[in-house]
Amino acid sequence: MTTGKFIFKATLVIAFFSLMSKVLGLARESVIGGLIGTSYLADAYQMSLKAPNMLFAIISGALVTVIVPVYTEYASRGEKSEAWKLFKTVLVVVTLFFLIASIIGVIGAPLLIKLIAPGYSGETRALTVELSRIILPWMIFAALASLFTQLLNANNIFGLPAFSSSVNNIFIIIAALTLGKIYGVYGLALGVMLAMAAMALVQFPALYKAGFRVSLKVDLRHPGLKKIYYLALPSVLSISVIQANVLVTFVLASWLPVGSVSSLGYADRLIQFSVGLLVTAMVTAVFPTISLLAAEGKKEALAATLLGSLKVVIIGIIPASVGLMTLCHPIVNLIYAWGAFNQQSVEMTSAALLYYAVGTVGFAAGSLLVRGFYSLQDTRTPLKISIVQVLINLGLSLLLIGPLRHAGLALAASLANLAYMALLMWYLGKKIPGLYQDGLLKFTLSVLAAAGLMAAASYTVNGALAGLIPGKTGLMIQLALAVIAGVTVFVAAIFALRVKEAHTLWQSARSALSPKSGN
Repeated sequence: MTTGKFIFKATLVIAFFSLMSKVLGLARESVIGGLIGTSYLADAYQMSLKAPNMLFAIISGALVTVIVPVYTEYASRGEKSEAWKLFKTVLVVVTLFFLIASIIGVIGAPLLIKLIAPGYSGETRALTVELSRIILPWMIFAALASLFTQLLNANNIFGLPAFSSSVNNIFIIIAALTLGKIYGVYGLALGVMLAMAAMALVQFPALYKAGFRVSLKVDLRHPGLKKIYYLALPSVLSISVIQANVLVTFVLASWLPVGSVSSLGYADRLIQFSVGLLVTAMVTAVFPTISLLAAEGKKEALAATLLGSLKVVIIGIIPASVGLMTLCHPIVNLIYAWGAFNQQSVEMTSAALLYYAVGTVGFAAGSLLVRGFYSLQDTRTPLKISIVQVLINLGLSLLLIGPLRHAGLALAASLANLAYMALLMWYLGKKIPGLYQDGLLKFTLSVLAAAGLMAAASYTVNGALAGLIPGKTGLMIQLALAVIAGVTVFVAAIFALRVKEAHTLWQSARSALSPKSGN
């Protein structure tokens, strides 16, 4: 099977399970939104997740960037048993780290919340501290789940790791409807932790089958461990800077009226749904391949693979982001508006979604491009670019928070993401000659033109059907027809503009889905 066809097939597998997970994720957020809306309970719950999420993202995110390349390097030399030995040590060290971090966090929760939510006071602050103490051990299971996923992906096993996210969402939904009804937001927080434990456990049988064996033996002098440390350290700094972007937004939001933090969180979940489906699948599938190409010194193949993947991201994400901007209000209304999620909650979340969608393509393309640097084992350049991104985000946030409130924070984050993407493209192009030679600008302009026509069609249909059929059913029909109209116009415009990549994607899809395309 060719490299392109393998990546496309792997992407389809991951996309299928990612779609399942994302749909369940929307159901999860809808259930949570109906229970706590954008009240102080929601603000406290959202903020209690920030600290463990940030630390997990920094450490596990850094390991993700190096585990696949280092594992692949050992495996390509025929030293797979040595690779397993190395990552047993990694697993033990990471688990102990998050165990200690959880204990420290539980003890120091009041100080922690004062740092990340300085605008909180009274009941909101007290509740955030209590919820943090319940949720902090979540990091241990999240680290295990992440490491299991990366090791399975390094062995070209993609389906089960992608499915494990669905298990996580199912557990949270059940917890919200059971523990949440009995113990309120405390039950919800406990359910979040138990759900992550389930996500880790469901992957273990496949990991065992792939060759992994549990062992408490560690070799802290293993040369591979030192390599992981030195490669991951700059990435830890880089991801810390990226998380500083999140911190900037939510620290400032904590000073805004009740509902600002939670509405930004709900809007971000919708962005992750639209972006995550394609980008998570593409990045997960392409990273092992580009890591191998980089290790073998095949720069031309590396450039072609990255450029092809970037074009897929552009043709998928630009229309999705334009669609979110055009239909933000009915989307929020359909998914969230029930129970405690009132009209004010809808308006606040719609505003955040509109401005978050502006920078979606920057976030998506950046997630792919940064893997290009990591495949070359360059973690320092993304670090420097991330620092510039934070400074841009901070400056714009302070400028826009006055006139636009929480929506200004969303817009600032979006503009910073676009700047991040542009800088990554510029510097990666210097490292990989010929990366952008195959008509990337013309392709992007064509996609933008088609997305503009799509927006006009969706807006017209949505406006014409608004209120014709009452209730959620009518809103669902209205939104579905607006989306269908927009997608139809977009596809027609893409082919009318003779975008050759559209034909290539169509042929790849047919080939990958063909029963005869297997081995």
